[in-house]
Amino acid sequence: MEQVINEFLQAASEVLASAIVVLTVSLLLYNLSRNLGNRVARTSGAVLACVTPPYVADVFISLGPSVAATEAALRLQWIGIALMPAALFHLSDALLATTGLPSRGRRRRVIRLLYLLSSAFLLWAALSDDLIRVVNSRAGASLQAGPWLWLFIIYYVLIAWVTFINVNRARLRCLTRSAERRMLYLQAAILTPALGIFPFSVWLSPEQAFSLPVSLLIILANGIVVAMLIFLAYPLSFFGSDQPDRVVKVDLLRFLLRGPGTALLALVVIVFSTRGTRILGLEGIDFIPFAVVTIILVWQWFIALALPYAEKWLVYRDEDDDQMSKLQDLSDRMLTRNDMLQLIEATLEASCNYLRVANAFVIGLSQGGMTLIRSVGQQPYSSEQLQVHQQALSQLTNSITLQARDPRLLSFEDYYIIPLYSPRRQAQSNLLRLIGLFGLSNGTEPSQDSAEMGQMLQRFIRRLEQTLDDLLLQEEIFAALEGLLPQISTTRARADAMEYKPGREAFSEEATEEECQDEVYEQVRAALRHYWGGPGISQSRLLDWRVVQQRLTDYETPVQALRAVLQEAIDKQRPEGERSMTSPQWTIYNILMLRFIEGKKVRDVARRMSLSEPDLFRKQRIAIEALTHTLRALEQEARQTVQNPT
Repeated sequence: MEQVINEFLQAASEVLASAIVVLTVSLLLYNLSRNLGNRVARTSGAVLACVTPPYVADVFISLGPSVAATEAALRLQWIGIALMPAALFHLSDALLATTGLPSRGRRRRVIRLLYLLSSAFLLWAALSDDLIRVVNSRAGASLQAGPWLWLFIIYYVLIAWVTFINVNRARLRCLTRSAERRMLYLQAAILTPALGIFPFSVWLSPEQAFSLPVSLLIILANGIVVAMLIFLAYPLSFFGSDQPDRVVKVDLLRFLLRGPGTALLALVVIVFSTRGTRILGLEGIDFIPFAVVTIILVWQWFIALALPYAEKWLVYRDEDDDQMSKLQDLSDRMLTRNDMLQLIEATLEASCNYLRVANAFVIGLSQGGMTLIRSVGQQPYSSEQLQVHQQALSQLTNSITLQARDPRLLSFEDYYIIPLYSPRRQAQSNLLRLIGLFGLSNGTEPSQDSAEMGQMLQRFIRRLEQTLDDLLLQEEIFAALEGLLPQISTTRARADAMEYKPGREAFSEEATEEECQDEVYEQVRAALRHYWGGPGISQSRLLDWRVVQQRLTDYETPVQALRAVLQEAIDKQRPEGERSMTSPQWTIYNILMLRFIEGKKVRDVARRMSLSEPDLFRKQRIAIEALTHTLRALEQEARQTVQNPT
């Protein structure tokens, strides 16, 4: 029985040590991959990197290497132990700088000195027995305290205490409740890595170090370290992130469950299976592949079922839950334009096959005119034919009554034309809205061939009406989003600037109001796409620019003033000489004029400029960037004019 207990405790200790390694490496990669440009993320990565070597050495030693390898592994633990004080102080300095107290040079010099001292202690521990010495016994190899270890302990405890004080100073500088709560979490967990890796066993004899009470204590301590590492990851994930708190929490939750969670379960199965003699009639080593694959599949299935409830309980609550449910429902319902077009094409092909007609097509009607949505058949109806027949089709649509659905087939050229109506009635007049035309080649009149064919034709018509109406509705949604999303400027990074008390260098008003190049680019892009109307220009934050405000005296509305400023900036892209559609010097001007001012389609602009569509999109981005640069220059001139009116 005692042997079974010892085996179990050894396996549990190995699992927890490996779990700490998995967590530290995972969180290190997670922080650095998301917030590499943030100082807190980088310094917290240094702390996590210091946690890794001691536990990697513990896992390695548990595998039973040679005596020389064990001694080397025990000394290599001090890579993390010796550097931990400097890394902790470095992290506390980064937290103080984040809250508005950057170093004036003293803390920076202290950090460099601490890294030098830690490196000196590391070399001292690796090359001599003054700090620690390795003792071999029948129980196993262990570290024992050297005559000068007390010096390192004073250094370790002193820096840990200063770190705790610095984090407390950072917490006191928090203004908002959420920022103070996150800093309190950090303060509670900041010293856990230091306590977890410190070799308390150096004061125990080899027999005591491997005794049952000490083993239980180590398991308990490692379990606490695992929990505190997860607890520490939560507040650290917010620093440097420009995403909302909700997104940060969900991202971290999914990462922990799908990444470290999966690895730890697989590790548990491997460790305990190798120690089993017979499992389901198999040797433990033979049972491992089956067990690992099973636990991974079951765990992923469990995550898929439980994650929505976990997110609702931990992240989304009250109004947030209702709002996110609506957004999720919208995301589930939305189809891409290609999906809609494929559905229309499939409906047209089905109508040709069932009604025994050669060709079928759908034309969409909008304020911009007629557009050939899809055409199928042996000789499909083409866009060129639509250009020729557009006036005649317009007269035909004008003759269609909208008070009720017209069941008749309208004869036109070699086709029967069937009106397509929106299922949504117009709000003011309560009339049906004509949204398209359904064309069938005029062989046998489908609706008069048989009652069954008439019913199928009506089914195809309803399906086309619903799909075409959804397509138009989604285009309206995307157009609104495209115009409104660039106007949303509040981010996690901007919220951080207001969560802490102003420090030695108060936040500059100009710095907070200055819009970065990417934000202005999105504003300009939205305004161009909605140049002749839409939220992209009517609700644009460009309306608040001084260069636009100065034009209000010449125009009736701010939108007209912004439109004039955009036109002026576009005119500045015009080269000298006669306009050419293929000359590289005219590319930027031509794209801006044709795509946004004249409202031409991508296909038409690409054909006129002798470009491929992918090449046109690349050069369109360059054109908008050039226009953005010009607009920023105009705004700077306007500000200088206000500051220096003479």
